[in-house]
Amino acid sequence: VQLVESGGGLVQPGGSLRLSCAASGFTFRTYDMRWFRQAQGKERELVASITSGGGITTYADSVKGRFTISRDNVKNTAYLQMNSLKPEDTAVYYCNARRRPQYMYWGQGTQVTVSS
Repeated sequence: VQLVESGGGLVQPGGSLRLSCAASGFTFRTYDMRWFRQAQGKERELVASITSGGGITTYADSVKGRFTISRDNVKNTAYLQMNSLKPEDTAVYYCNARRRPQYMYWGQGTQVTVSS
């Protein structure tokens, strides 16, 4: 099982990034996908989630209207489009796959730094 994030980097405030999470080794289309982030010295927090079929998405209040989660069940990939980035969005972003009740996988994380 693998979840491999990519697309992180350094961006100026107001800029955009698109994170990708490539999945392998499990039946991607049956798993809900989530993006978490963890800023230095803070707890990991849920940023966005999408159901297995892509019909329902949810967002943390702090990113609503700026971030969009999506998935491609043919390419086995989840995405997080991040617009209007702010310095407080700086964190390591993690991809997570979950199928209740007991299956859960994590990626290794990708650093996003928002700074001028």
